[in-house]
Formats: sequence, structure tokens, C-alpha cells
Amino acid sequence: MNHTDAPTTSPATCPADRAHEPGLILRIHPVGQRPVQAHIGAASLELNAPIGENTAFNVGSVAKQITAYLCVHAARNGLLHLGQPVGDILPRFRIAGVTVGDLVQHRGGIRDAESLLSLVGFRDLDHYTADDLLQLAYRQHRRAVEPGSFLYSNTGYLLLGEVLKHVHGAAGLQEVADAQVFTPLGMTSARFKSDPREVILGAASSYRLTVDGWLHQQAPVTLPGPGSLWCTATDLDRWLDHLWHEWQARADDALPFGQHISYETSDHHPFTYGAGLYADPRPKRTAVFHYGHEQGFSSTAHLTSSGFRVICMSNHSGIAADHVVATTLADLDHHPEADLGEVLRRSLQQRPKPPPAPVNRPNLDAPHMPLGTYACEDVPGTVRLTRSEGALYLWRRGTRDYLTRSGPATYTADGYTLTLTTPPADESAPSPDGFVLDLDRAPRLHYRRQPD
Repeated sequence: MNHTDAPTTSPATCPADRAHEPGLILRIHPVGQRPVQAHIGAASLELNAPIGENTAFNVGSVAKQITAYLCVHAARNGLLHLGQPVGDILPRFRIAGVTVGDLVQHRGGIRDAESLLSLVGFRDLDHYTADDLLQLAYRQHRRAVEPGSFLYSNTGYLLLGEVLKHVHGAAGLQEVADAQVFTPLGMTSARFKSDPREVILGAASSYRLTVDGWLHQQAPVTLPGPGSLWCTATDLDRWLDHLWHEWQARADDALPFGQHISYETSDHHPFTYGAGLYADPRPKRTAVFHYGHEQGFSSTAHLTSSGFRVICMSNHSGIAADHVVATTLADLDHHPEADLGEVLRRSLQQRPKPPPAPVNRPNLDAPHMPLGTYACEDVPGTVRLTRSEGALYLWRRGTRDYLTRSGPATYTADGYTLTLTTPPADESAPSPDGFVLDLDRAPRLHYRRQPD
């Protein structure tokens, strides 16, 4: 297939009320045919620059399939074994029994280090690096879940990037990916950004709409391996074409690289997870895909067993690429003979989510009674508990989280659950001895009260 063929549709029409807001690009590529593509909105609001065919987006976790492929490729070449303990390659990794394949499948029980940053003093716009997250990963010494259980972990893929760098003797993941994937496939825009100061040609900015107007969403962070891959829709299409040919080369495999990495139960029923890919194994629906959500960007790459592929990238936090692709696929499922250009136009009609309405918050000016300072051996630093007007607050990053009571000893906040070790009898009860924090991707953090 000639990947240099221009898409058969262009972005000519952009509704006036959508021209000066961020948007998306959508590409549909039936096997053996020319792709059709459309885009809408601005890549940069400051420069009034529209999204175009050469606009590069941060594809986030869509990059995991490339990192996983590089691990499979290294195993084929005898540079590593997927059943090899990670600690044999990275001596600072302390969790016994976790293999390279476990990390690929999110079955290593590795807490997501990014989720822990707010507990160790980082704020939303602080600069942090892959090394900062690796320090948190190396601090962990036991699995957060039972062996074999699925726990989605960006940190596991960050560690895979370190594994690949080590076994190839390379300076970084970009060097490995260039040699094995990007250069051979002609993916000239593809770049694992390793420094937030690095310039990406044609890069879009991402935005969030608030009641006060547009705000930038990017933070100064780069995570080669699990995310921070920038590329165009055309180059991502090149990768999916390669993936499909790899898939077809093994007719006995129901899913890509199934002979190397099995597909097991994931966190999204009925989908399974294998070599950096979710899979829909249902008859007549066989497909692999991945979503990416990274700092206001979202992306989706979807490939069926027949070679049909759909790609969407968005730089508007209110437009989820996975929802756009789901709508597109449902439209094609109900109208298989529909004109693809018309399908594109209908898909672009999706309106972004409005900003959330302000909510009533507790009185943050009321005085607080300290209950204690708490520490966890898996996370550096401390957090505090206070009580104010009958409510509990957790202090982290120098800010306070209002805890909503959801059970006798359980409280919830944005992104986590806190369970007291001993339920308080009433407000006059002694300060709690400890609690367990369960973050979305970093569960079972045991905090103990420190001496005054």
C-alpha cells in the first residue's frame, strides 16, 4: 500500500463556531483503499493555526503498543526473555518475581508513580522527569495486588523503556524506536519526547475550556515508554499497517503477537490485554485498540483483523477521541455501505463537553484541629489529617482535600479512597493510628501515625 497517497477527503469545511477552538483529526483507512480524513479546529489558539494533516499530537498511552512491540522484537533477537525477572536487568528494581512480560501485560502489581506525586509534594505544574518516577518505582518492594492480577500501570511501561535502553545499550527509547520502527516505516514525525523543552515540529497545544475561558493543559513532564509519543495521524496509520501485516504473518494467532504474549482479562470487560493492546476477541468483532489520555490530549488507534483502521486525535479536553471513534464504528456497523466522507462529517458533529458547573464546597475558612502526621514506607514524605466542622481533611502538596464519608471508616475524595484503620466512635475519639489510601492506580498505601 502506498502510504504517500493523500487522503481522499480534506478538511475544507469547518463550522464557523468551531474554527477558533481546539478540535481533532479523524482518519478512516479501509484495507487496500485510500484513506479518508478530516480535521476540525485549531492546533494553536495563540497563533490561530488550524489543525492539518501534518499536525503532531501527543498520543499518550497509544504508544504502549510500540513499547510492547520493541520488547517482543528484543525477545525474538535474543536480547531478553519475556519471562525474565525485571530485577535481573534493572538491579534497583526490588519486587521479586515480576517479569518483563508481567510489565507488558500490567500484571506486575506496580503502583503508578504519577499517582503518587501529589503525596510527595509535587504540584500540577511542577517539572518532573522519568527519573523522578523511577525513584518512586524502585522504592516499592512488594506488589500492590495479588500476582497475576491486572493493575494498569504507566510506571510498568516506563520501566520497560529502561529495560529496552539497557539491553540495546542505547541512550534512550527514541534511539531504539528509531532503529526498529520509526525509520524503517518512514514515521518521520514520530518522537518520544524526553525533555519538556524539546521542540516538536508541527505540534498541537492542548486546551481545557473553563468558565473563565481557555486554559493550557500541558504540564512540564515527559515519560518515554508509557506516553509522550508525538506523531501525526498519517504516521500512526503507517504503524497500524505494519502491525496488521505482523498479525497476518501468523495466521495461527488470533491476536497480534499472541505467540509471545497471551491476552488475559483486563480492567475493561469483555476486552482482554496483551502486547500493549486491548483486544475485542468476540467473533466477527475481532480487533485490537488502545486509547490515550494525556494532559488534555486524547487519541485512539483501532485495528480490525481485516486490516480496517480508524485513528482519532484530539487537543480539546472536552472531546474524547475514544468516543468519536466509537461513534464512527457504530455508524459504519449500522450502515456498512455508507459513504466514508459522510461518516466523517457526522462524526465531527460531536460537540465538546461543557465545563462543569461550580459546586458548593465546605467552608474552607473554618479552623482546623490537627489529628496527626502520617507516613508510608512506599512513598517519601508525610501527609496530615485534620478535622473541621465535623469533617475530615487530608493535607497533601500543602493543600487540603475534603473527605466525604462513605462508610463507617471509609472516606472518598477526588481519585482516591481513605479507610481508617480503626473507625472513630465519635468526633471526640483519639486521633486515628493509621489509614489505607487506595488511589486509582496506586492501591494499598498503608500510612501510620508518626510520633508528635
